[in-house]
Amino acid sequence: MKLWHAANKTLWQGRDDSAESPEAKRLFQTVEVEIHFAPEKHQGKIALLGFACDEGVKRNQGRPGAQLGPEALRKALANMASHSGHDLLVDLGNVQADPDKLEEAQQALHEAVEACQRAQMKTLVLGGGHETAYGHGAGVLDAFPNEKVAIVNLDAHLDLRSAAQATSGTPFRQLALKCESDGREFSYTCYGASKAANTQALWQEAQQRRVTVLEDLTLLDPQSGELARDIKRVIDEHDRIYLTIDLDVLPAAEMPAVSAPAALGVPLAILLRIVLPLCQSGKLQAVDLVEFNPHYDRDGQGARTAARLAWQIVHSWHLPQ
Repeated sequence: MKLWHAANKTLWQGRDDSAESPEAKRLFQTVEVEIHFAPEKHQGKIALLGFACDEGVKRNQGRPGAQLGPEALRKALANMASHSGHDLLVDLGNVQADPDKLEEAQQALHEAVEACQRAQMKTLVLGGGHETAYGHGAGVLDAFPNEKVAIVNLDAHLDLRSAAQATSGTPFRQLALKCESDGREFSYTCYGASKAANTQALWQEAQQRRVTVLEDLTLLDPQSGELARDIKRVIDEHDRIYLTIDLDVLPAAEMPAVSAPAALGVPLAILLRIVLPLCQSGKLQAVDLVEFNPHYDRDGQGARTAARLAWQIVHSWHLPQ
């Protein structure tokens, strides 16, 4: 497959506690690392894919470095304890973007995701900038052309920019245009958007495209029941759910390792209140974590936070047996 590279097995290392008990396992001992891209061999499992690309971040005038995210997050995951669900994780390698070739990389990710989904795998993609979402989302949409797919974005930014070429700020506008071209509904929900981080033009674009937005302040209000009601709406009204998590939705104190750290942000504990019901809905088809930039991490803090989120998603994902 074009631009595909096999996973690096040496990233999966950690503490060996097997002398204590056969149940004392960590992810590096239960993950299956493939040297060939063969999703058809892994029906019912979770495909871990990396999207090693930050060309969209560069085009969006952000801080490069997210292309190193997939390897850094694999390392952070490797030593975490393996519990229920983690043995379903299969590392199917990376899509590696060539310089100035973002569109080709997005198409390669699209094809890889669609192949995994059609092989009845779920997909967990580690970015990469938020340009990841166009390739991932398009692959999910094309795998389920006759079903109603919810796009749920946890993000400080709406990422509905209009630009001459694809960037990390355009993926949901690109997905909207794809849905228009395919004659299907564009069903986009953004949780955690910051008024301070999005211009009036972007809010107008969201309104015109009938995007459901719950701002960061709403999520932080303990008296508001709006979030729980809207999560129920997403689950009830859709056949499949694609969840994309831009790590800059987290407060800078929890997640320093992104291109655009959040001055306010939504803490991990609140994000889990969104993630867990989606995982347990039986409708979650695909998840990605994007914008992790190891250049700006502090003593591995950001990597551990992102890995904990990914760990919880895999553990909580409802998969048919």
